Parts: sequence; C-alpha cells; structure tokens
Amino acid sequence: MKFVAEFKKFISRGNIIDLAVGVALGTAFNKIVTSLVEDVLMPPIGMALNGVNFSNLYINLSSGTYASLAEAKGAGAATINYGIFLNNVLHFLIVAFSLFVVVKVYTRLSELRHQEEEVEKKAETKECPYCLSDIPLQATRCPACTSQLERAEQS
Repeated sequence: MKFVAEFKKFISRGNIIDLAVGVALGTAFNKIVTSLVEDVLMPPIGMALNGVNFSNLYINLSSGTYASLAEAKGAGAATINYGIFLNNVLHFLIVAFSLFVVVKVYTRLSELRHQEEEVEKKAETKECPYCLSDIPLQATRCPACTSQLERAEQS
C-alpha cells in the first residue's frame, strides 16, 4: 500500500502534469515539422535539383535492379535509404532550431523578470553605509553588521 501512496503522490505533482502536456505538444509539433519537411521544403529543393524526390533516393545493395525504393523494399532487397536520412536530418535541424528559439525567448523573458524583481527589491531597500549590504528602508540597525543607522539616512 505504501507503494501506491507514493505513486499517487508522485503522479499528483505539478511537474508530472507539465511533462505530460509537454510530451503531447511535442508529439503534435513533431507532426507539423514532419509535414513541413516532407510536404513543403523538400519538394522545392527536389525541383531545384532537377526533380529529385529525396524520399526515393537509395543505394541498392542487392543484385537486382529496381525502379524505386518502394519496389526494392517490396522485393526485400537490402538498401541504404540516404534520401530518407536526409529528410530526417532536415527534420532534426528544424526541431533543434525551433527549440533553440523557444529557449532563447524563455531565457530572455526570465532575465527581464529577474531584472524587474531586482529593481523592485532595490526600491524597497537601502544600502548600509558601513558594510554595504541591502537592508529594508525602515531599518534603524543593519542586520548584517549591527551598525546603528542614523535617522537622516531613512529618508
């Protein structure tokens, strides 16, 4: 029963819910990126390269001759599917770049929030003239060095 209680505690944490949402969004994002690569980016690139369909590029390792990758796979021939690999590399690069942008924006927003918190903290504190630590505006004695602060400093 202890195991079940620990599992309930684990599953009810906020981080688990965030993770589940992240995985669901990642799965949906993966489908969008796959479609972007296969349906939007690769066809014009193929056309620019004399009508090459990257998903059909392969090296036949068997003795037979096949007109397409599908035909080679249907015959059970050993192939190196470098066109599909190129699609997957482009897919990875797009995902990596997208995540880079998201992390960059998140980091910048976190820095701005931290700067705002520092400004708010500075507005609520003053500097001790003796030890230079931050102390509340209303303080008459420094908690760090215990120096008595003069009344003129409180303004």
